[in-house]
Amino acid sequence: MPTGNKKEQVLNAIKHRVLTLDILPGAPLDETRLAEQYGLSRTPLRELLQRLAGAGYLAIESNRGATASSMDMNTMRNFFQTAPMVYAAVARLATEQASQQQITALKKTQSKFEKAVNVNAVADMVMHNHRFHELTGEMANSPYLAPSLGRLLIDHTRMSHRFYATERNASRKRVLEACEQHNQMIDAIENRQAARVVELTLKHWELSRREMEKYVSPDPLPHDVNSFGIINKKPLTDVEVS
Repeated sequence: MPTGNKKEQVLNAIKHRVLTLDILPGAPLDETRLAEQYGLSRTPLRELLQRLAGAGYLAIESNRGATASSMDMNTMRNFFQTAPMVYAAVARLATEQASQQQITALKKTQSKFEKAVNVNAVADMVMHNHRFHELTGEMANSPYLAPSLGRLLIDHTRMSHRFYATERNASRKRVLEACEQHNQMIDAIENRQAARVVELTLKHWELSRREMEKYVSPDPLPHDVNSFGIINKKPLTDVEVS
């Protein structure tokens, strides 16, 4: 296998591990183990790690080496402030510039996403959703927005594991609604309805925002705690904590 092809495969493999939380946010990467695992020498591996850091998947510090990009409070604050603006701008440009070939690719990705939704395959839903929004960025074809969208999608995808892990009927309903919004977005893009696509994009964002915010919030206690800090025995079953 040509070295260039192998390096790209390793690059994509590490990206996938970050997005699927196989490598957790902030976790260190063992260069020696990675080099052995993927059959690369240290120099080309470090080149890949630098590329991944430039794209936002990793952070590299001289005294710590490479770690998966953090999802600390400051990062999340910037994410929630920036995401709707970037997504809306990308959606408008995508609608104005998408080729029929790109729209066809988007439809194929949506078909895969729908199949994953039908069988409740969380990991597949997460990654097909990632690709769906990645494709809209390719349609927008903006050298200014592309880096911002790519960085947002890293954290969005990592947090969306919680959104798609449906444990209640209400959660399942949100996933089905998100799937239908994808279809509506494709239809609006194909008909060059830019304002409609922006509207749908912002609704799509709001649908998932609340669940993603829970990613950075502690899970609720299993019991009520009164004002004196004493745990009551009544469990919080069938009660959705906001």
